[in-house]
Amino acid sequence: MKKHGQLADFLQARRAQLRPEDVGLKTYGERRRVPGLRREELALLAGISAPYYSRLEQGQSHNASPEVPDALAGALRLDDAERAHLHALARAPRGGRPAGRPRAERISEATRALLAAIDGTPAIVLGRRSDVLAWNRQGHALFAGHLDRSGPDEPGRRPNMARAVFLDAHTRELYADWPAKARAVVGNLRLTAGRHPDDPLLAALVGELTMHSREFATMWADHRILACDTADYEMRHPLVGTFTVTQQTLQSPQGDGPALVVATAVPGSPSATALALLAHTVAPQETAARPQHETVPRITG
Repeated sequence: MKKHGQLADFLQARRAQLRPEDVGLKTYGERRRVPGLRREELALLAGISAPYYSRLEQGQSHNASPEVPDALAGALRLDDAERAHLHALARAPRGGRPAGRPRAERISEATRALLAAIDGTPAIVLGRRSDVLAWNRQGHALFAGHLDRSGPDEPGRRPNMARAVFLDAHTRELYADWPAKARAVVGNLRLTAGRHPDDPLLAALVGELTMHSREFATMWADHRILACDTADYEMRHPLVGTFTVTQQTLQSPQGDGPALVVATAVPGSPSATALALLAHTVAPQETAARPQHETVPRITG
């Protein structure tokens, strides 16, 4: 994934999704050969020259000043997450050797301690490519109870939640509104691809999903950006039935490093009861029986 290629694709896709009437342009009934805005129309709205915009969209200009992405973001009506993504794509690509194979991601002791501290609340730790780096007992039961709980312990066996959402039937059935969850996954991967354009493992994941899921390929081509900070999902769990959870993703403002995903429900609601039942269902059972004959120490005076 080359950064200047992503910039060109992003601009083309988002320009095609805007109609002239969306931005107050009159067409006077003329027939248009391409969907969406023309290049010169977007350049006019952004206040930049049409030839310069064409070079940007063709990947021939890689050193745009910050004012240019800001102007284009306004013309394209991008939200804050999309604007930040456009700035990331517009930065000059770094030179040097191609990036080597990234090291296996790990979580810090502080993150492990945090995961242990919220025991009882479903939580998982995801890497930048949606690999599961760790989960607590409830997180495993909620999101992937059909998978080996020890999977995150070995980098080569780690479950990948993006792969699961698109290619795993159990995970797909888990979400009542699967398309909403799928769009969130794709939008978040787009953000990651903008920040790490030379990540070969991320490129391989995108290639795999594009080849094996037509739905992923279609969503990926839309270039929609979605920061998965907080979202409500209705889940259909095989153990405790249907309920609604709020999934919150906690990570650094830069989006680097592992992210902690926590699932909660409104206190006192049926959904909270369902989560409590799930936690009880997967709680470790006492296996050591109390000895039938205990030796009581004799107290002598």
